[in-house]
Amino acid sequence: MTVPAKSLRQAAAPALFRLLSDSALSRAALGLCAVPVALLDAEAKNRPLVYVNSAFESFFGYREGEVLGRSLAGALFRGDEQLASRLLAEPSRRWQLSAWSKDGEPRHVEVALGALHSADGRLTHWVAAFSDRAEVERLRAELESLKRVSAASLNVRLDAGGEPARRAQQPGVKVAPADELNADRQAGRIVHQR
Repeated sequence: MTVPAKSLRQAAAPALFRLLSDSALSRAALGLCAVPVALLDAEAKNRPLVYVNSAFESFFGYREGEVLGRSLAGALFRGDEQLASRLLAEPSRRWQLSAWSKDGEPRHVEVALGALHSADGRLTHWVAAFSDRAEVERLRAELESLKRVSAASLNVRLDAGGEPARRAQQPGVKVAPADELNADRQAGRIVHQR
């Protein structure tokens, strides 16, 4: 009876085989994920990108080979290393900002970061996940535009936040005293009763 070579390798190092299988499974899952994901090497000086999934490639327009080895700032934030450092300094915070695609177009994104540690607790990698906020930003701009149009048509002044200013009055509009309004209403009822 002959034992397949694959089974001998599994028997010789079952923990290693399981680790490699799990690693391949994790990499395949990240590759199929619809959310743009990038891994950064936390141990290297410039924290270069070491992995991007296909969603990252299609969203930002970069092929994996074009961004691997580059810093996150160099690839997406126009070289703004201070921004990248701030992102990594507060990984529990979600950041809403603009990133730039390969063709130079801004992408409104929310960035979520996670730290990966080795078994001995050493920080080894950063995981960056990007959510597309283009539709939210488009709707926000449309709402602000509608507020301005509405305020202009009502001739209402807006405060710095885009809200109607307190006690903003429309020029040329005079409100009659209450007794004059009641007198007009009474006269209207008499006319309708005839």
